[in-house]
Amino acid sequence: MIGMCSSIWAALAIMLISPISPISADPGVSPALVQQELAPGSSFHVNKHISTPKLLPQPDVVLLVDATGSMQDSNNNIKANLRALISAVDAVQPNAHFAVTAVNSMRALGGGDWPEDWINALYKISTGATTFREGSSRIIVLVGDATSHDPSGGHSQGDAIDALKKASIRVLGVNVGALDEGGRATQITAATGGAMVGSRPDEATKAIIDGLQNLNVTITPEVVSCDAGLTVRFAPTETLVSSGATATLVETAELASDAGGGVDAPFNCSVRFLINGAPGGDAFVQKVQVTVKQPVATCLTCIPVPGQNLCHESTTCNPTPFGNMCLAAPGKKADGAADADLGTHWRLIWPGPNQHRVMVKPGVAATTDCLETVGSKVCDEILIAECKPTALDAVVEENTGKDQVVVGDGEL
Repeated sequence: MIGMCSSIWAALAIMLISPISPISADPGVSPALVQQELAPGSSFHVNKHISTPKLLPQPDVVLLVDATGSMQDSNNNIKANLRALISAVDAVQPNAHFAVTAVNSMRALGGGDWPEDWINALYKISTGATTFREGSSRIIVLVGDATSHDPSGGHSQGDAIDALKKASIRVLGVNVGALDEGGRATQITAATGGAMVGSRPDEATKAIIDGLQNLNVTITPEVVSCDAGLTVRFAPTETLVSSGATATLVETAELASDAGGGVDAPFNCSVRFLINGAPGGDAFVQKVQVTVKQPVATCLTCIPVPGQNLCHESTTCNPTPFGNMCLAAPGKKADGAADADLGTHWRLIWPGPNQHRVMVKPGVAATTDCLETVGSKVCDEILIAECKPTALDAVVEENTGKDQVVVGDGEL
């Protein structure tokens, strides 16, 4: 970021007098990886904890200081501790950029009258007097002991607020006297998502650090990619916390009822958490990995013997990897049964073209068309079951239909 006055920067960058405490940071999302086994059509919830950085990411910080005579103690404190301030910020956000300017000039001189012209200074910084990086967290730190003229340099407080918001700049007010007289400074900090902190003149630098660590942060989850069949959503969809605080969102992952198809490969989702609308980096990316858990069903078998075959005439008693079962015709399912009724009809983990064939309970008719009768999703609405084959008691009953015959050798 290009500063407005290099001589001011040189005047500030002088020897250290007192140390500034380092800013701790361990930002990111937890857990970063969620692995879960799910049955098709089911979901799970997990609390996601997003620890925000103490300082906003990629900060571009402009120190805007009142340079009149009454500010001498505060300006001396800032001069003496500028390098420590930069080091403290750099320890957390190594890509931070700084610029320094003054409402008048950095050297403390008589101000003439009590109000200053920092409204005009805010307007000018927001409209091109300072160059900010693309995608940066833009912050003006306004340090002063007096309110501003309004209008100031031909620009009103409303003009300044509009320009600040258009440029996505937050204002952090450091009041070492009467900066907020009339409420002007608070109105500007509130409108821009900034903050107002109070300070003694000889503690201005500490107040700047404290203020930079207490700006609001908006956390927004953004789904980058998800395999078809797996969806994730969050509640709330956005949350606001102070920088350095931890936000908690409830994540729900849901597996479609037709997901899996007997395939062992997991379903994956990638989600990143935006900080004030911008990506927070790798630490704010999470992965969701779901393995399909096939429901367990008591898959009733049939006896392919005339007089003992209890399959309905609309089905055939055929061999499967799990024993002989009553198979519906291609593209058909059980009549009058809910799609998820595993006691009446089901599909098998049976890779190949038979993956889409529907088995039905002996004696049940299967003349109903599936939602899809051709293509790659035939009868996908019927659940694939992990079968525990169970023989139906071979009760010789009067067969109201013709006995069914065995077709082929597992190729249906």
